[in-house]
Amino acid sequence: MQLITITGGRTLHGRIRPAAAKNSVLPLLAATLLCRTPSRLRAVPPLADVATSLALLQSVGAKAERQGSDLFVAPGQDLQGEIPDYLAGAMRSSVFYLAPLLCRVGEVRLPLPGGCKLGPRPVDIHLAGLAAMGAQVELEGIAVTLRRRGPLHGVDFALRLPSVGATMTLMMAATQAGGTTILRGAACEPEIRDLANFLRACGAHITGAGTPVVVIQGGKPLQGTAWTPLPDRIAAATYAAALACAGGEVTVTHCAPAYYAAFLDFLQAAGVDVARQDTTVTLARSPARPLRGGQTLCANAWPAFATDTAPLAAAVLLTADAPSKIYDHLFARRFACAEGFTALGARCRTVGRTLYMDGRAALHGAAVTAPDLRGGAALLVAALGADGTTTLRDPGHIRRGYADLPGEIRRLGAEIG
Repeated sequence: MQLITITGGRTLHGRIRPAAAKNSVLPLLAATLLCRTPSRLRAVPPLADVATSLALLQSVGAKAERQGSDLFVAPGQDLQGEIPDYLAGAMRSSVFYLAPLLCRVGEVRLPLPGGCKLGPRPVDIHLAGLAAMGAQVELEGIAVTLRRRGPLHGVDFALRLPSVGATMTLMMAATQAGGTTILRGAACEPEIRDLANFLRACGAHITGAGTPVVVIQGGKPLQGTAWTPLPDRIAAATYAAALACAGGEVTVTHCAPAYYAAFLDFLQAAGVDVARQDTTVTLARSPARPLRGGQTLCANAWPAFATDTAPLAAAVLLTADAPSKIYDHLFARRFACAEGFTALGARCRTVGRTLYMDGRAALHGAAVTAPDLRGGAALLVAALGADGTTTLRDPGHIRRGYADLPGEIRRLGAEIG
């Protein structure tokens, strides 16, 4: 079994730059299939989910490979729409291939996607929107098959909730549908804008991305392009949380504070010094200065507190001077990391979607297991403020979203093996 060991008590110092955002790179890779010529995504980290995406692209007939730090995708003309079970089950983001393969091939079969076990994550909005555009939807056990007779058509469609994945799926499909598509109640996350900007660079006509109403003029042929995905705001928040737990002074560079403003606001309320500039944030905290608790946080869609940062905020609040609570509106099992927090000496409990923390914990080293991607990262950063050595088991989850989180934190001064 692979292990990460973290010995607490070392403050962090230095500068760190987030890599390209996992939550942008994965849909961008799927979107390259909409193009008739090759695309290149620049400076993409070697994440486990990126490797899975490249394998998926190859399995459907595209040429997809890493060239240095870049990813090169040539869709070709002989794509096929059967996505292998083992690839679909490896990551949630396999759902992004529904729309591109439906548009290019005319038929796609997708086993229900896997990924972190965060509770129910239905694809019904994806399917309802594609059906409204003219797709035939057939559910068969653990798989879904989509077919079309002729091109998809534009539609005025209201999402029942602002799903990031569904907004991306329907935006991709709409670029190839005849006529105009209007998506109402769309998600507004920065990754939505990044995908829209990529598609525009390929020749699509999209307005309103990043607002609740997105308008796509469809039917335009797309050509590949070279693109640099936006920086990973969740990685930036992870480094900020690590500083809050360990103390010291760290500057996060090349990531606009606006991308993770809600998390920075939280850290300031908790007593971390936060200085924001155009694309940098400098954070400082003396380990002798207790963090402030008494906070009530609600994780929800952008621009609210991001669900992926909720476990990180919990790690920060374990030792705060007063009780706090965090509610996650999006995922029923966001706080599977609570068991690990308890093993570290925290007093916390989950009730439904809410994590309650008593605060004032004297954390100590323990053996813990990463339950999922963000929960694993939260256990790692919490251990930075613990007395003694923590052993983190099953860290493969973490590598789905961070190329080398232990190494990155170690370069800031942490003792991690």
